[in-house]
Formats: sequence, structure tokens, C-alpha cells
Amino acid sequence: MSKVLVVAPHPDDETLGCGGTLLRHVAEGDSVHWLIATAMRTDAGYAVTDVARRDDEISAVADAYRFATVHQFGYATATLDQVPKLEFIEKVSGVLKAVKPDHVYLPFPGDAHSDHRATFEATAVCTKAFRYPFVHQVWAYETLSETDQAVNPTLVEFRAQQFVEIADYLDGKINIMNLYASEVGPFPFPRSEHSIRALAAWRGAQAGYTAAEAFMLIRARQ
Repeated sequence: MSKVLVVAPHPDDETLGCGGTLLRHVAEGDSVHWLIATAMRTDAGYAVTDVARRDDEISAVADAYRFATVHQFGYATATLDQVPKLEFIEKVSGVLKAVKPDHVYLPFPGDAHSDHRATFEATAVCTKAFRYPFVHQVWAYETLSETDQAVNPTLVEFRAQQFVEIADYLDGKINIMNLYASEVGPFPFPRSEHSIRALAAWRGAQAGYTAAEAFMLIRARQ
């Protein structure tokens, strides 16, 4: 059995980026853990009803995936680049040391959202082999509406290097994404069922599968 940690800047990133892969991990008997860096907060302008709804969505998603543990930092959305780096790294390190995952999924550093970049940087630091020897695989996932919307031409684009076949889990991924009612919309909105299925088909065609999720390899060792 493997231990898996998926690191999400915001709730829904885990599903958009690797929801089918996470469902496959669980189906194969792996222990899957969820880290969420940000949260809706009333002091950031969100209504009490919005905060309560998001809390309910997170609970429903955690149940749907059957996550072993859920870790929430509660930072305000769109402020992770303002959080002291040492503080952020220490929080991530604490989760890594508690879970001891051998496989870590994290957002791609070239994504359009600053929260994604900050989350990648804090997590990547916590996967060095000489300090976190239990981590064997670190993969970056692509996130619809973020990875495809990157505008910094100096950054390396997302390069699909690892593919996971998810044909049996695609419907489950979409069902879970629909639990985030306020985050989905009709096509051509990027976080739509049509877009999710299209990306899965395209990545599948690249790897010889009906449907797949793609990842960029960050670290790997036996």
C-alpha cells in the first residue's frame, strides 16, 4: 500500500488536477491524504453563508474520495505569496512528516494563479531526499483554468511526462467536481464537464488510453 498526499492551493484543484488518479489510488488500496492551503474567510470578504457552503463542500468531497486525513491551513485565498515563506514551509513540512507519503501531487509552478506558484515552492522544498527520505515520487498536475492560462513567457510550459489511465474513474471525477457547485459552469467555461472530458481524451490519446491525466515529473527515486 502506498501513502499519497495531494496538495491543493484551493479546494477543487485536487479534483481538476488529479481527481481520477486519486480515485484510482483509493480503489487500489492506497492511503490518500489531502492538504488544502487556503480557505474562504469572512475577513477576506466572503459571506458567512459562502464559508459554510464551502465547508460543506469540503466535507462532501473528502467523503467521496475517502481521504484518510484532511489538513487545512486556512490562509486567505490569493494571499499565499504574502505568507512568510518559512512559516508556509514549516506548515507543509509538518504535514509531510505526519503523513510520510511516498507519492506527492502538487500544482504546476507555472500556473496563472500566484497561490499555485507559492504552494509548489513550499511543497517542493519539503521533498528533498536527504530530509524527507520517505518521498519517492513528486508529480505536478495541470489545473484547468490555471495551467492553460499561464501568461509568463519566461517559464517552462507544462510538459506531460507521466500519464495515468482514468477511464474507469472519469465519471467519478466529474461527479466530485460537481460538488463544488459554484466552481463549475457551462462550456466554454474551463471548469465544465465538457472541458474535463476533452482534456482527459486528449491526454489519453497521447498515451494510448481512452482517458488519462497527465503530470510533470518533479522528483523520482526508487
